[in-house]
Amino acid sequence: MILEQAVLNIKPGESIAFEQAFKKAQKIISSRQGYIRHDVLKCIEEDDKYLLIVEWETIEDHEIGFRKSKEYQEWKKLLHHFYDPFPLVQHYESVLK
Repeated sequence: MILEQAVLNIKPGESIAFEQAFKKAQKIISSRQGYIRHDVLKCIEEDDKYLLIVEWETIEDHEIGFRKSKEYQEWKKLLHHFYDPFPLVQHYESVLK
């Protein structure tokens, strides 16, 4: 299992619209091969800041299967205009295997 994480800094005043758009976008990601689960967490200390975590079976499921799919274009259209700056996406795996 691979954990994808991204800190999402949303443009000021756009959080409600982002949350509504993400409710639509999550249907896209959850339908992809290798997807396990996801969550979006809102920062308590900073308005307009979120943490996205997605569990994938493999990194290729995210990097190739999702990001190179036509559905990813819809994901981008729904979400990418909210970010400032664009998030750094990183992947993690357990060291306790």
